[in-house]
Amino acid sequence: MLHRLRELLTGDRSGADVKSPDEKLRLAAAALLVEAAAQDGRVEDVELASIRAILGAHFGLSDADAEELVDAGRDAAREATQLYGFVRAVNDAMAPDERVQIIEMLWQVAYADGELHDYEASLVRRVAGLLYVQDQDSGAARKRVLERLQLGAGSEH
Repeated sequence: MLHRLRELLTGDRSGADVKSPDEKLRLAAAALLVEAAAQDGRVEDVELASIRAILGAHFGLSDADAEELVDAGRDAAREATQLYGFVRAVNDAMAPDERVQIIEMLWQVAYADGELHDYEASLVRRVAGLLYVQDQDSGAARKRVLERLQLGAGSEH
């Protein structure tokens, strides 16, 4: 799986067939989640564990495949100069009402360490706008995450 994702990342299609929208979506989601975790200047183990769990649950991946996807996402995020390619992959692969799932995943990573940093919140809001997710839907996703994490819907930090 990691080999296929790296080929997608580097654009090396020699000997490889064209990547499916599902593979592009997985890599884009992983990269966005890693980017969210890194917004406060550090990526903590609890955030990485949250990303692995989110990706594994959402895409039905084994622990090993989720770990490989996180690694590929880290590489993709590190090499990217902008979010556009990741956002485009999500927009291409998901219906508008499904994109809220990505925003909910981002909120979950942003709160994984128990604290929301301003830069994390800014990234989630920016991605929501790029995915054409309305503020009310993003807010509802945030509230669902806070309830799951039992942090309380009024918590900002």
